[in-house]
Amino acid sequence: MMESEQVLNAERVRALEAWLETTNTKVVQVNGQRKYGGPPEVWDGPAPGTRCEVYISQIPRDAYEDLLIPLFSSVGPLWEFRLMMNFSGQNRGFAYAKYGTSAVATDAIRLLNGHMLEPGFRLSVRRSIEKRQLCIGDLPDATRQEDLLQVLRVFAEGVEKVSLKTGPGIDGVSAIVTFSSHHSASMAKKVVVEAFKKHFALTVSLKWQSTEKPNPSEPQPLQKPPKSLPLPLKPPRHASRPPVLPPRLAVPPSISPGFCRAVGGPPVPQQLQASCCYQGHAVFAGSPVMLSKLCEVTEEEAGWAAAQQVLQRVYSQRISP
Repeated sequence: MMESEQVLNAERVRALEAWLETTNTKVVQVNGQRKYGGPPEVWDGPAPGTRCEVYISQIPRDAYEDLLIPLFSSVGPLWEFRLMMNFSGQNRGFAYAKYGTSAVATDAIRLLNGHMLEPGFRLSVRRSIEKRQLCIGDLPDATRQEDLLQVLRVFAEGVEKVSLKTGPGIDGVSAIVTFSSHHSASMAKKVVVEAFKKHFALTVSLKWQSTEKPNPSEPQPLQKPPKSLPLPLKPPRHASRPPVLPPRLAVPPSISPGFCRAVGGPPVPQQLQASCCYQGHAVFAGSPVMLSKLCEVTEEEAGWAAAQQVLQRVYSQRISP
C-alpha cells in the first residue's frame, strides 16, 4: 500500500494531541522529522558531546511522542528527541533520542533495547553514529584539495576539511569531507549533488562515510526475521540473457571545464573559452553565469559581499590556461 493511501489510526492521533496539550510539550515539524527539544525549555545543563545519542528502530508506525518521549525520559532527561515522519502522518519507524551524557545514553541502550512497546513490537536501541563525513566520488582527476574545500564552503555550512582519495577501485578522485556536526552534513547531503550538476554540469556520487566501529560491550540491535520468498517454478525467459547496462555517459568537454578550472584541472581549450567580467575582473571563463548563480546560493546566509569575495578568490586566479 502506498504511503499516501495509508490510513491513520485516529485514536492514536487523538491521544497524541491530548498528551501535547496536557503536558504543554512542544514539537516542531522540520524536514521530514518532528523534533522535541534541542534543548527543551527546562534544560539547564551544557549541550551534549559525542556518543550521547541513541538510534531507535522497529517503532510501530502509529506510535508517537506520547508513548516514546515518556519512555526514553524515564532513563534520564532528554536534550532532544526526533521522530522521522511520512507525509501521510505516520512515523517512518525510527527516531533519535539525545541525552546529556554518554553514560545516560548507554543506560538507555541497556534498559530499552528489546523493550516491547506494543504486542509484537520490540524496540531496537543502539548507539547513534552521528556521522559527520560525506564521500564525494567521480571528481575530475586533477581535483585539488584546497580549491575543492573552498568550492564546498560556498554550497554548504560547517565544512571543516577535505581529504582526497585515489587508487584501485576508485573512479576518478574521491573526497572525504568532514563537517562540524551531523546536522550540517545532512543538510549538505541534500544540496551538493544538485549544486555540482547545476553549476558545473558534473555528476558526482555522494554517500555517508562511516569510520566508527561498533562497541562489542554494547547490546547488538535486534534483527528482523528474514521474510521467506516463494521460489519461482521456472526461470523467467530473459534469465539466460546477460544484463544490459546503460553506458556511462562522459561529461562533454564543452561543459566540464568549468569544474576542472575551479579545482585546478587542465586548461580549457581556446575554442571553449568564454569571456566573463564582473566589475572589471575576469572571474570564470568556463561559464559566464557562474558568479551570479553561486552568489544567489550564498546571498541569504553570507550576504552578497561575502559570496563575491569567496568566488573571486577561488576562480579569478585560474582564467589563463
